[in-house]
Amino acid sequence: MTEKFFIDVLGWIGVAAVLIAYVLVSMKKWPGDSLRYQSLNVLGAGLLIVNSAFYGAMPSVVVNVVWVGIAVVSVAVGRWQGKGKI
Repeated sequence: MTEKFFIDVLGWIGVAAVLIAYVLVSMKKWPGDSLRYQSLNVLGAGLLIVNSAFYGAMPSVVVNVVWVGIAVVSVAVGRWQGKGKI
C-alpha cells in the first residue's frame, strides 16, 4: 500500500464521516448538539485535514480546521453549561 493510497483512504473515510453526521442530523436521528454528532464531525474533518494537507489544498485545510474548532467549542460550551445531550 502506497502512502498516496493510504492518504486517499483516510480522505474518503473523512468524507463519509462528515456526510453521515450531516444526514443523521438532517433526518433528526441525532441532535445537532450531541457528543456523537460533534465527534463524528471532528473525526471526519480531522481526516480531511490530513488528506488536504498532503495534497497542499490549504483552503480545504483551513475550512476543516475551523470545522473541528466549531465542534470542539460546541462540546466544551455544552459541557460547561451542563447540557445533558453533550
